[in-house]
Amino acid sequence: MTARLSLYRKAEQELHKLDLSIKTDFYDFCHAFRENPDQPGLVKRKLKGDSRIYRAEINQHYRALLTRTGIDADGTEDWLIIAVRHRRDVYEELQVAVNRVTGEIEFVDLAVVGDSALRRAGITLTPAEPDDTPKPPVAGPAQPEAAPALLAGYSADDLRGLGVADQLIDLALTVTDSQELDQLVEGAPLLSKDILYGLAAGMGIDEVRKEITTPVELRQEPDPDDFAAALTRTKVTTVDDAVQAVIEEGDFRAWKVFLHPTQERIVHRHYNGPARVSGGPGTGKTIVALHRVKHLAEQLSPGHSKPILLTTFTKNLTTDLRLRLASLVEPELLARVEIAHIDQLASRVLGENTAPGRGKQRVYDNVALNEMRQLFAELDDRRWEPEFLLEEWEQVILGQSVPTRSAYFQARRAGRGRALTRPERNHIWKLIEQFTARLDKLGVETWGQAAERAARYEIERAAKIQARRAYKAEVGGKDLIHRDASSGMRYLNYRYQHIVVDEAQDLRPAHWKMLRAMADPDLPNDMFIAGDTHQRIYDHQVALGALGINIRGRASRLTLSYRTTKEILAKALRVVEDKHVTYDDLDDGTDNLAGYRSVLHGPAPTFTRYRSWDDELAGLASTLRAWREELSTGGNGAYRDPSGRIAVCVADRDMVSQTMYYLVTKANITCAELTKDGPKGDGEVHVGTMHRFKGLEYQKLAIVGASDGIIPRTNVIERYRTDDPPRYEREQRKARSLLFVATTRARDALNISWHGKPSPYLPV
Repeated sequence: MTARLSLYRKAEQELHKLDLSIKTDFYDFCHAFRENPDQPGLVKRKLKGDSRIYRAEINQHYRALLTRTGIDADGTEDWLIIAVRHRRDVYEELQVAVNRVTGEIEFVDLAVVGDSALRRAGITLTPAEPDDTPKPPVAGPAQPEAAPALLAGYSADDLRGLGVADQLIDLALTVTDSQELDQLVEGAPLLSKDILYGLAAGMGIDEVRKEITTPVELRQEPDPDDFAAALTRTKVTTVDDAVQAVIEEGDFRAWKVFLHPTQERIVHRHYNGPARVSGGPGTGKTIVALHRVKHLAEQLSPGHSKPILLTTFTKNLTTDLRLRLASLVEPELLARVEIAHIDQLASRVLGENTAPGRGKQRVYDNVALNEMRQLFAELDDRRWEPEFLLEEWEQVILGQSVPTRSAYFQARRAGRGRALTRPERNHIWKLIEQFTARLDKLGVETWGQAAERAARYEIERAAKIQARRAYKAEVGGKDLIHRDASSGMRYLNYRYQHIVVDEAQDLRPAHWKMLRAMADPDLPNDMFIAGDTHQRIYDHQVALGALGINIRGRASRLTLSYRTTKEILAKALRVVEDKHVTYDDLDDGTDNLAGYRSVLHGPAPTFTRYRSWDDELAGLASTLRAWREELSTGGNGAYRDPSGRIAVCVADRDMVSQTMYYLVTKANITCAELTKDGPKGDGEVHVGTMHRFKGLEYQKLAIVGASDGIIPRTNVIERYRTDDPPRYEREQRKARSLLFVATTRARDALNISWHGKPSPYLPV
């Protein structure tokens, strides 16, 4: 009799934490088990509480818990290792089942549940192998508790209907605080964990069902006794000789990239049009986007073309995506994916459609704003603010590719603030004509202009493709070869079969028009969009439906953070939670962070006030030294390089320079500046503006200079308070989002400081 072994997710996590010697013993155990699962040396015994679970000896102290999932025609048995642990942590009451919602195998681990919760539920755990020195039972008879239940508003039927494992329902209804809930869900299946955390975070039953249960629910209720079918739905790792090296290297978790079941369903779903996934920082939107690319690449027909585009807003994020995708897919699949940031893509389109020597230099908006101010000064025109006019041009005229004055009279200006009369639009159009003529004379164009031109070229290209299809359908293919030969259209096709966009909230309307024209709208799975408007740090408002990208009915939301601790998240949410502030959903609706939560714990963020900027920098240096010491020793005396794990975040470039100068010259702390191309230099502490931290994460993060007047810049936005209230609200929302992005870059520790009065957005 031989056997095949697979490793359950929880067992994989437990194995990762064990010493190398135990991992080696585990490999030897697996080899022996596959040779003969019934050999006496394995000391295989059934648990009394669930006869489907067996315990077997890895070595003198450690046990593998297994369940048999099937047997092949040739007699080979299939076994699933569901846990790897010390024998003192193996109890007779442990259970395994098939979840009624997902159809996956679930291992319910009561060994980690707190004693008080077990007592209230009347559960006593019996050690399968009592120690030589007997200990009292883990739990005794139920005791009355004065504290109200955390989930008192829900019934057992509510939890069962949502998909909570049966063995956890009574326990969950007795939990009285978040600490007990944390203990309960530590050993819970992932779906149960998500549901219980969602309910505890304030999500209603209908919302939990929509956001958590429905995305992973099977169409037909599974057979609770069919473990073979359940195994096909369960994420496992096959245990064979190939895992030995991974185990011995001590990095078992690197064996695969983890996807939560909710994320996995989004990744593998078939969409009949554009789809979008949203969620707060750290919920795995980028991971989902990368796995979506992998999934799409695996479905491609053989070839050497690049029919998949992966794009995002900035160069440094694109570099990060390329590195992460390379670790996820095989080189031959990676070669089928075009990875480019959105402005790089627009530049390529313009290069294809511009004669040599006729291209223009591209400049950033601050350069264009200076030219606008000079024009106003020369005209002595004080009717409009240069900033307002530049945004009107960028967001309305360029954003909607408005070609003429008459078209501008009809242009939609949603979210732009005050309404404009026809004479006012006429005056603005004249000023814009003079402004663009000025840029043209200088031989420059903004990135917004470049995006709009690229979009027009791609729209024209798509129109030719559609015209060719219509003609082919009309004539049935007759005369198509001759027509193509004369028009040069024989090889004209859409550039991409699939487009995946990360950090979608920061793209301009023209970018979306260009992307829409690059993929065939008649094919399924054409666009996959990941973003969070709470993290929009540029003023690029879009409504995808108005741009030809219909995501209705194909939108998903992630609510569980895998990066930020509960303690940091609670403070970060208060930055963007304001009853007067709303966030769009990249369409005509609104978005929120209801149910957004974390399963991680860590120290509470610290908030410190200083009398002056110099005092604040001195305090920062002390904090960084303490963090450096903590990380470099790792708690066990062995030196570890802390470089790249600590960062300092500030509001603007001047503060970057001042902070780095102080740390290097007065505190002897080496620094690397965060630039658009990534960290510049090899300093141990990364320093950058809030904009540069988009998409990054650090183990320990300090935000300095978080003072009123700096966040937000009072001298910039106060002039809009009475003259342009909608613009004032937009600037406030953008500043909140920037601080929200900064606070959620911290993984384990967050320190926020200011001098004088704190920013009004800080939760202090």
